[in-house]
Amino acid sequence: MATPSGPLAGLRVVELAGVGPGPFAAMMLADLGADVLRIERGSAAAKDVETWDLLARSRPSVAVDLKAVAGRELVLRLCESADALIEGFRPGVAERLGVGPDAARARNPRLVYGRITGWGQDGPLAQRAGHDINYIAMSGALWPIGRAGEAPVPPLNLVGDFGGGGMFLVAGVLAALIERGHSGEGQVVDAAMLDGSAALLTMTHALLNLGYWTEERGANLLDGGAPFYTVYATSDDRFVAVGALEPQFYGELLDGLGLRAADLPAQMDRERWPELRQRLAAVFATRTRDAWEEVFSGRDACVSPVLSPREAAVHPVNVQRNVFRADGPLGPYQPNPAPRFSRTPAAIGRPPGLAGSQTREGLRSWGVSDEDLDAFARAGAFGDS
Repeated sequence: MATPSGPLAGLRVVELAGVGPGPFAAMMLADLGADVLRIERGSAAAKDVETWDLLARSRPSVAVDLKAVAGRELVLRLCESADALIEGFRPGVAERLGVGPDAARARNPRLVYGRITGWGQDGPLAQRAGHDINYIAMSGALWPIGRAGEAPVPPLNLVGDFGGGGMFLVAGVLAALIERGHSGEGQVVDAAMLDGSAALLTMTHALLNLGYWTEERGANLLDGGAPFYTVYATSDDRFVAVGALEPQFYGELLDGLGLRAADLPAQMDRERWPELRQRLAAVFATRTRDAWEEVFSGRDACVSPVLSPREAAVHPVNVQRNVFRADGPLGPYQPNPAPRFSRTPAAIGRPPGLAGSQTREGLRSWGVSDEDLDAFARAGAFGDS
């Protein structure tokens, strides 16, 4: 296996594979250089071929049957030399499998044990099923997203799974590792999508506290209510995004549209926002999206084309900045690692492989001998393979 690069090079992480936020967190850690072993149900005899699942990139897949005694023992042995473990089971499942925090940290008190769930490790909904939409509904994050007079709009699974979940898990694990440098002790990190998506609303709560924000959907500065912070349709049934909040940017917006402030309602006259929106919409509807991009290309008007994911991958701005990687038989596009580092650049490692296809290779890289690999195989640690 290639030696990982990036600021987390040398960090060892065991990932008990799940779906959504856990794999996203593991991908981030691996892209940033951590040596991550992805433990999942699979076949140790699987061919090492690339798969579609980009969230499984940059780390080997190891087939382990966690219901087998030998599988549990293998995971606990890996914990002895790991810095962190991350898992996304329902509360209590890892304990029932024998790989919970107490068992893992008994082998290695310095281990940081990161857990990601929807509702948290405790509380009245801890054992309840749910998905991103449920967690952000209960945290208050779903309510404000949508047009005035319409139902809330699910923002894909970006706010719960990835923003309030996976990224908070990464932040929590890294924070615990920094603290370990002072105390010498690991700890358990309880990351919940309910908590994380609520934390993302901190500024919104501040504005509500001050009376600068209303809970009426689509009626505020940043929720599409303001005619200078919203999306407009163009003549080719595409869209442009406008974010001209500050007066100087708003002035550039009007200039690009060929409008004069003196002929329009005042920017901050909320009572006349519907009228101002109609005036701006009528002008935007006269040209194509790409034509408006050209008009505003040299202006600080905070106007941008609304690109589809595939358009974004090939847009000159993103190509020049190398935001996406364009290769592989199944994509071909995928986002490159973020953020960027001046001395220790992150990088996409190996492509995602079939579950279990790097079992022996991955375990050897963590110091498991061929003799022990054969013994674990005979004991059923790798399942039926």
